[in-house]
Parts: sequence; structure tokens; C-alpha cells
Amino acid sequence: MATGTNIRTYFKGTWHNGDLSVMKAADHGAWLGTTVFDGARLFDGTAPDLEAHCARINRSARALMITPTVTSDDMVTIVREGLAQYPAGACVYIRPMYWALEGDELGIVPRQGATGFAISLEEIPMAAPQASTTLTRTRFRRPVLEDNVVNAKAGCLYPNNARMMAEARSKGFGNALVADAIGNVAETASANVFMVKDGEVFTPMPNGTFLAGITRARHMDNMRNDGMQVHEAVLSFDDFHAADEIFLSGNMMKVTPVSAFDETNYAVGGNGNPVTQRVRAMYWDWAASQKV
Repeated sequence: MATGTNIRTYFKGTWHNGDLSVMKAADHGAWLGTTVFDGARLFDGTAPDLEAHCARINRSARALMITPTVTSDDMVTIVREGLAQYPAGACVYIRPMYWALEGDELGIVPRQGATGFAISLEEIPMAAPQASTTLTRTRFRRPVLEDNVVNAKAGCLYPNNARMMAEARSKGFGNALVADAIGNVAETASANVFMVKDGEVFTPMPNGTFLAGITRARHMDNMRNDGMQVHEAVLSFDDFHAADEIFLSGNMMKVTPVSAFDETNYAVGGNGNPVTQRVRAMYWDWAASQKV
């Protein structure tokens, strides 16, 4: 089932209207989960960091032993051709995807050069500035490289994220704040996470258990350029309970304020979360500066 509307699909050199079928039952990706994707956004007439997202999917493919078949520059060109078919002001989720078509003689290891590729474009609105979420803990944790391909944006990682999210929702919360293998905070079930304490900003130090996102890095650059103190650090759940503000960072919605973490509440809106509001404003200002 599609998430958005007004879908266009690029497959085998052509843009198609609608949600085109692209994978066969015997494709390696269909039965052994060798799929990678990335996500970028069109909003307010700009697609920020599109080049970085297209470059990352090729790195993800190589991490999953899938041969990339489209250069990042060509991918950007193809995406922009597809986006040109949308009306002015459309908010579009941009999702390039690779999957392995064949395996080796035992079927397990992807065969080099046998790669499927598609791009899906869907209209999905951006969240309102003060649309917030709530967090809770989950018994599920982020894997390590020895367990799974945590150095890729791989489809096979997302069933674990889905378990986290489903557990959080069963407890009445919107998302899960997730630990790494040794119990420190890593990210949430769907996005990177920041916390604010006494005007300074903290985010979990990348340790190989989660993708330190492109939007996360953009926020950090913006904040530092604005004179804010930003720290990558080892953070505990107690640190987040003691925070003044928490916000999520992800490609889909860019900045999402957090109003509660289990029994701890945080002010959202008005003067309650000034740093979060400043981070969002800086991102939108930066994105506007990237318009071509």
C-alpha cells in the first residue's frame, strides 16, 4: 500500500504514471531481502541535499553487496525530470531503490551486476511546525555490524524498527527512544534524536549501530554556524529525562518536537521549545537558499 498520492515511478529508463510493479517473485530482493533505498524531499520548490541522498544509496548498495548501476549525478538528473511533472508547491517524497535480481550458485550471495533499480515519487505533505510526538522505551535494540548491515539504509533493518514502533504505539506513545547494544541511547524507531540542556544541544555519538543521517548533519552545521554548542556524546535515558527539549531529525519531516518521554513532559510551542523552533527555522532558511 502506498503512503502518499500522485505517484510516479521510474523503471527501466522511463517515467510511468502510478505505482508500477517492478519486482518479480524470483528476484533475490523479493525472497532474501536484498533491498536498499534512500529518501529525499521536495518542498517549497527545493529538494535539499538531493545529491547527498543519491550518493548514499550507492554506498548502501555496496554495503549489501548489490552492484550500483546509476551514478549519483545521473540519479539526480532522473529525479529532477520526475519532479518537473508535479505542480508548483507540491511536497514530494523521493525514494530511489536498488535490489538484487540474482544470487550465486546457492542463491544467497547477490550476483554482481544483477541489479534492479527504480525511483518512486509520492506526494506526502510536510508536518505542521508544531506537530509533535511522544517517546517511550522499547525492549528492542539497534543491532551492530556483526549482526546486520547497519552501515546501509537497508529494507531488512526495518522489521526491527517496526517492532519498536508497534510496541511504543501499544503503550500509547508515538515513537520509541531506542538503545544501542550496550544500553546507551542511539536514535528513535524512525529518526535521529537531539536533546537540549541549558541551551546546549546533544545527540548520540555515532558508534556504528545507526545511520547518522544527512538531515542530522545539516542541522548540526546550521546550529554551529549560528553559534550554538552542539555535542556528539554518549547519552543515557536519564539524560533525556533531564533534558529541557527533545526533537527528532529525519528526512521525512526534518524537525519533530517531542512533548513527552514516558512520564517526563516537555513544553512545545509558544516559548516552550525555543531551540527546536530555531533549528526548524534555520533549516527552512537554508533550504530556501538552495533553490535553483
